[in-house]
Formats: sequence, structure tokens, C-alpha cells
Amino acid sequence: FHAVMVDNGCLRKDEAVNVLKRMRDDCKVNLRCVDAKDRFLDLLKGVTDPEKKRKIIGGTFIDIFQEEAKKIVKDSGECNYLLQGTLYPDVIESISYKGPSATIKTHHNVGGLPASMKLKLIEPLRELFKDEVRELGIALGIDEASVWRHPFPGPGLAIRILGEVTAERCAILQQADAIMIEELHKSGHYRMIGQAFVVLLPVKSVGVMGDGRTYENVACVRCVETTDYMTADFYHLPYEVMGNMSSRIINEVRGINRLCYDISSKPPATIEWE
Repeated sequence: FHAVMVDNGCLRKDEAVNVLKRMRDDCKVNLRCVDAKDRFLDLLKGVTDPEKKRKIIGGTFIDIFQEEAKKIVKDSGECNYLLQGTLYPDVIESISYKGPSATIKTHHNVGGLPASMKLKLIEPLRELFKDEVRELGIALGIDEASVWRHPFPGPGLAIRILGEVTAERCAILQQADAIMIEELHKSGHYRMIGQAFVVLLPVKSVGVMGDGRTYENVACVRCVETTDYMTADFYHLPYEVMGNMSSRIINEVRGINRLCYDISSKPPATIEWE
């Protein structure tokens, strides 16, 4: 078993380091990390359409997996299968599977797979919802911190940065996202929320910092309650927690001067913005 983690430059702050420690060092999984930040960000230059982003990222993931498979064959003699953690909500939003369902958006591990892919797919969780996967993880004895981590999309922050994805905008969002997650843990709300993240909008607003005028980015916090991720309601986060998030993000993250809170439910809105 050869696990491959691809750092596409759009991961959460310190995510690659933390995953390597948890999976490789603590769990002794045979895991290596491919640093492909520049490769992904170069391909995403000038791209603003969310479907194009998803397909570029999905196709590049598979290209890298096939490249890594060749290295594994060279070292070990054989590599024929690609194991993915695809869940049913990914499938049902991407393609019609088991009945009539429209394509909502392409998931990197479903609709973004190129026809030239040489590896055979194994997807043992494909027909399970997230709550069922968590039950399975608990039954298998996986630690609670891993089981209860919020889902993170394959394209990563690229679909939480509305508009063009750049290294600078990724860095801004990483900082804001880390503060938001930290505040949810500190306030005891993280475990009660199905998914939480920050979105960086392609909008700027006027603000005041000290005696000076600012013209910086607007960000939005999205927290939802859900079990199956097919439907969701916005999480009623206390004003005090919102206030702490807003104060810290605006004061600590250079490049953001306004923070909003998303009060949309799914449907009609999706959980992710793109």
C-alpha cells in the first residue's frame, strides 16, 4: 500500500505537515507528499469559472497519481489501482447514479477523471454518507480527532477563493481559515458543526484601520449543521463567537477588512460556494 498526498498549494494552513505527522509518523502509514503547489497555481492562472477550476484540478491530480504510480512500479514492480475516499454526496452532485439526479457541480474524484486514466478505481465508500463513514471509522478504532474532522474538498481553497486563485489570495485565506477553526474549537462549537470554512470574495470594501483608510478584501464565514451533507441548515453561531472571529481576522489577517456570515440553507444553496 502506497499512500500519496498531493500538496496543490490550496490546502489549509500547515495541512501537509499535520497530515504527514498524523498519518505517517503516528499511524505508520506508508505516505509520501508530492509538492505540486507551483504546478497547480500555474494551471489556475486567469481561471475564474468554478467548473473549469474543478476539472483542471481533478485532471492534474490524476496526472500526478499516474506519475507516482510509474515511480512505484519502478521501485516495487506493480501498481494497478487507485484507492479513493469518494462518498455518495460527491457522486450524486456530479453524475446521475442510481436514479434521476442533475449534475450540480463536478467533484474532483468523480466528474473530473480523464478518460485516459490507466489506474483502476477502488471506491469502498462510494455509496455511504458522511455520518455512515464516521460510524465506520469509530467501529474501526480510528481516533476521534480524525473521525470528527470536517470534510475538506479535493480542490481545496481553490473553490473557496471566488475568482482567480493566486498564491497571495491562498495565503490570506489560509490565515483567516485557521483563526476561524481555532475560535470554533475554543468556544466548543466545532464538534456540533458539520462543516465550517471561510470564503474569500472577489469584492473589496472601504474600511478604517487606526487613522487610515483601507480598501481590502471581503470574506465570509460558512458554518452548517448536517449529517448526510445532502441537506444542511446554517449553524446558529452565537454573536460573541462571531465577534471574536471578526475581530481577530480583520486585525490579524492583512488583506481582509470585512467579515460576513452566510445564513443560507441547502437547498437552495450548496454548502460550498463553488
